[in-house]
This record gives sequence, structure tokens and C-alpha cells, in this order.
Amino acid sequence: MSALLLSDSVSLDKAQTEEEDVSFLLVDEGENLQVRDASEFQAKLGCSDQKPVKVLCIFGNTGDGKSHTLNETFFGGIEVFKTCPSQESCTMGVWAAYDPSLSLVVLDTEGLLGATDKQNQRMRLLLKILAVSDLVVYRTRAERLHNDMFNFLGNASNAYLRFFTPELKALSSRCGLEVTLSSLGPSMIIFHETSRTDILGHGSKIPGQAEVELQKRFHDLGTPPEAFSSICYVGVKTVIPPTDFSHLQKVVKKQVMDTSTRSSRPLSHVFSALQRLSERFSDNIREDQIHVTSFFPDEYFTCSLRCLSCRSRCKNRMNHLKDGVPHQAEGLCQFAHEYSNKVYICRRCYEEGREVIVIPQTVATTDSPWLGLAKYAWSGYILECRVCGIIYRSRQYWYGNKDPDGSVVRQEVRHIWSEGDALSVDQHNAAQRLLDGVNVVIQSVTDYSSGPKSMMTAWLTDRVAPTYWRPNAEITDCHGCQRPFELAERKHHCRACGEGFCYDCSNHTMPVPERGWGQAPVRVCNKCHSAGISKGTAVSTDEGSSLLPRRVTEIAQISLDKASSILDYPLGFVKEAARPSYWVSDQEIISCHGCQKPFTPKMSKHHCRACGRGFCELCSRSRRAVPSRGWHHPVRVCDTCNRKKEDL
Repeated sequence: MSALLLSDSVSLDKAQTEEEDVSFLLVDEGENLQVRDASEFQAKLGCSDQKPVKVLCIFGNTGDGKSHTLNETFFGGIEVFKTCPSQESCTMGVWAAYDPSLSLVVLDTEGLLGATDKQNQRMRLLLKILAVSDLVVYRTRAERLHNDMFNFLGNASNAYLRFFTPELKALSSRCGLEVTLSSLGPSMIIFHETSRTDILGHGSKIPGQAEVELQKRFHDLGTPPEAFSSICYVGVKTVIPPTDFSHLQKVVKKQVMDTSTRSSRPLSHVFSALQRLSERFSDNIREDQIHVTSFFPDEYFTCSLRCLSCRSRCKNRMNHLKDGVPHQAEGLCQFAHEYSNKVYICRRCYEEGREVIVIPQTVATTDSPWLGLAKYAWSGYILECRVCGIIYRSRQYWYGNKDPDGSVVRQEVRHIWSEGDALSVDQHNAAQRLLDGVNVVIQSVTDYSSGPKSMMTAWLTDRVAPTYWRPNAEITDCHGCQRPFELAERKHHCRACGEGFCYDCSNHTMPVPERGWGQAPVRVCNKCHSAGISKGTAVSTDEGSSLLPRRVTEIAQISLDKASSILDYPLGFVKEAARPSYWVSDQEIISCHGCQKPFTPKMSKHHCRACGRGFCELCSRSRRAVPSRGWHHPVRVCDTCNRKKEDL
């Protein structure tokens, strides 16, 4: 009875031990860290942050027994890492556990040949785990070592040195380590198990003969593993299971105790290194854009953007913009008219160590719009450097145009990484600047003549108006909404009551036969339209005859309106063609972006030269230069953009 109880007690203790010694998911298959900070990492491992640790990870093909190897080597056969007899991979992502006897963090990884729809992310994840490890075990179960293993380790070494070394050096400097994390790479242990073939170095009396044969294979394949501080071969021939892991245990223990190349470090440094690498190298990898020539193509670690003009890839690492590092490419770009990616740089400033981009302008900053327009008509566009002033005019002689030569400017073709970059190179507003210059003249003439023109129009209208109409001289406010009329705003008469209204208060039509307008629909105010009848009485013969001059005038006005609409069509077409690329199209502007007031056919839409949005007259009365958009003389800006400039 006592023996039975003792047996139950031993079984219970073993079950509790197995329940306590379990691994946890550290990084999922999408490269996402599953622990928030170093404290949570420490708590899940069940170790002390005061005791330094080393890190061991294991690589190998699916089904070669990586998880089983870790369980037998470090945890006495307890299934800390999950195993399964199926052909599919049991491990997805990276799992972690802690061996207190060696103060070793053990990481189990997904098999290299496992079926997954995220093959690229998995390969990059494996390299991140290799980068934070002190020891790497490559587990292979084969009669002979295949070239895939040598290619994988050689490519991993090359990618480690190219991309991860700078990040680990920066982290070591920040943590204040005497020896950087990247100065000496991890030690490599190749654990090779055969069943019929002799292991490497079998029968040789020369120590290290297996390692010499490995280095020769790496050299013959052109994939030297320079990132690894050492390579050790552990071979075992298993004729009758189980596998003997004792030799692997001895080698691992010796490597862990050896501090000549890699010393233990706080667990927080391990977490910081993994976190930094996850932040720097995390982005979607498109399968269709990668031509796999190695296990770790550059596309796994570099910026995914391509130049829109020449399709060259950015050579910087992922997420480099967070550090203020701009996009860069290996070669020169090609000019594309679509993006206008050719720029002029002032040569004098360039020779003095400054890079000042000059953009063709119609008006110099020191000239008024009138004087600048006159100079443009005579001497063409100019190139003005903010340091040297005007350095070039397109028509310096009375005959022909000349392009800027190399003595004045230096021409470069720039890479275009996004649609927004094209705006910084060429503002695409040369045509609009010309239209603005013409509009200055037209507007000035219009403003000068608007007063007499309005007075003459009102006087002629009153002369042909019916007797019941209120004279234009007496109409100062809209009879409907009581809003005062602006100077150039048109006043509309209701054909029923004869009062003066704005466009919004008189945009209905209906027949008004009682006023002598016949059965054809004519303009009426909202109130009369709602009532359905006019306020007047039956029309008299004299009143009907008084409508004749007005009818003739309206027929003439309709003819003129149709003629002006024909002229407005090509003008609108020209305006749309000259519209800078950052301007919102007139068709998309329904209401003022500032006050949200809906636009009517009689209201003008004004574009802010800074933000490109549409505004009414009241919300865009400010004038200032916008050199970042290519406007070097005072132009229309909205109140919001003007306030931003004042705040600066």
C-alpha cells in the first residue's frame, strides 16, 4: 500500500514538473512580438533579471526533430516544446523556454520546409532570431549533408552582416556594452544524425577534421559563413533508436561556459535587441515582386518603394524614414515627362557646397505682378536663386529662346518615390501663372470699369422695366433674405410682385399671365411660387404694352448669354488644362472649404495657391508669396494657410 502511494506521489510530482516546464510563444508567424516588455519576458521565462543569460536557437528542416532535440538535450526528455509524429510542422512562429542549470534561453523555430503562405516573413524571422542568439544549432537528419544547408547558412551570414550588424552596434552603444552585440557573431553547431553513413571525420586521427571539411564545402559553394564566430560539428550515427544526445549536451555546455568570444548578458538586452530588429525590419513582402536567388533576398530587409520614373528600388533598410533618412537608389534616374523630374541647381551655390534648386518663374520676387508680367512678355521666364538672385532669363536676345547652359545651372534627374515628390521638383503651375498674369490685367480693367458699367446697366434696365417693378436704384437688399447686395452682384426681379431678389430667393419659374407674360414660365420669387399666383390683378392693355421693351431686352440678353457660354467652354477647358496637379478640380468643388457655403452659378470659385482647395471670395482675401509651390510673388491664399504662415 505504501509502495502504491509512493508511486502515485512520484507520478504527481512528475506531472507538476511537466506542467511547470512549458514553453510559450515569443514571436508569431507574422513577426509580431507576443510579450510587451522585458518584465513580461522575464516573468514568462521564470528567471531573474539579475542573472545574465545566453541564448540558443535551433534551425533545421521540418520533420528533422528540432523540438525533440531541445527536449532531450536541455529538459530531460520532458515535452517542454510540443512534438508530433505527423509530416507537418508542429511549431509555428518562435517558442521560448528557460534552462536554469545553464542559465540559457532556448528558442525553438519553425521548420524551413514547412508549408506556409508567409514563406518570406518566416525566413526573415529566422534571421532575427539568429541575430539575438549566442549559439545556433542546425539540426539535420540525413545520410549526407546537402547543399541547401550550406547555402542557407552562408546567405544568413551575409544578410546578418549587411543589415543587422549596424542595428546591433547602435543598440550596444546605447546599452553601454563593452563588446558590441554584432562584433562577434553566434557560434554554429551542426548536429548531424545518420543511420547508415559514417559521420564526418570518422576514423581520422586529426582533431577538427570534420570542421575542416565543412569549411571546404562552404568555400567551394562560394558561401563563406563569416558572421559565425566558430563552427563545430557534432555527428551521431543511430542504427537502433533512441538517438544519443550526450555528445551534443557536452558541446553545448562547453560553448555556454566559454566566455572568450561571447559573454552572458542581462535578459533585458536580449529583449531590446529583438524588439529593435522587429521595429526596423517589419513590413509586408510581396511574393510577386521578389525573384528568389537566395534564402534571404535584399527585398526582405530593404525599403519596398520603387522610383516611379526608373523603377529602381530604394537601397535603405525598412522604416528608414522614421530616422529622417531619405530614399536613395543605387543608380541614376531617367527623365520622365509625366513626373518632370529634371531639376536645375544653381552652379555657383553647388560649387560652394550648397544645393539650391531653382524653378522657372514668370515673376521675380522683387517685381510687382504688373512689372513682372511685362518683363515676362519681353524676356521670358527666369531662374532665380534665393542666394544669388536672378541667374538666367530665357530670352536674353531678341531672337529665339535659349536653354540654361552648364555655366549657370547644374541639371539633375531626381528619383520620384511618390506622387507627392513630383510637386517638390516641379510645381506644374507655369501655365496657371501665365493665366494669373493675364487675369491681373483683366481684373484691373474690370475693377476700374465695374462701377460705371453697373450704373449704366441699372439705368438701362430701369428704362425698359414694367411700371410695377421696383427701380434698381431703390434695391439695396434682397427682398427675401434681406441680405445686402454686393457691388457687382446681379439683382433679379420677380415677374409677379416686381420686387428685387438675389439668385437664391428667385430661382423658380412659372407662368404669370395676369402680368402680361403669357403662358411661358418666367422668373418668380420663392414666396410667389409657393402661392401659385401673383399679387397683382388682371393685366391692363397699357401694362401689357409696357412689357414689350423688356421682352426685347431679354431676348437680346438670352442671345448674349448663349454666346458667352460658347466662349466660356474653351476658357474652362484651358483653365482645367492649366490647373496645377495639387489643385482640386472645379467639378469637385461643391462648397467653400472654409465656410462650407454651397457655390451657386453666380459665385466665383477661388483656389488657394498654398493648399489648392476651393474657397469663396470672403474666405480667400489674403495675398502672400508661396515659394514652396512655385509662387514667388503675392498670390491668393485662404485664411487658414495665411494664419499658418503668420504663426511661423
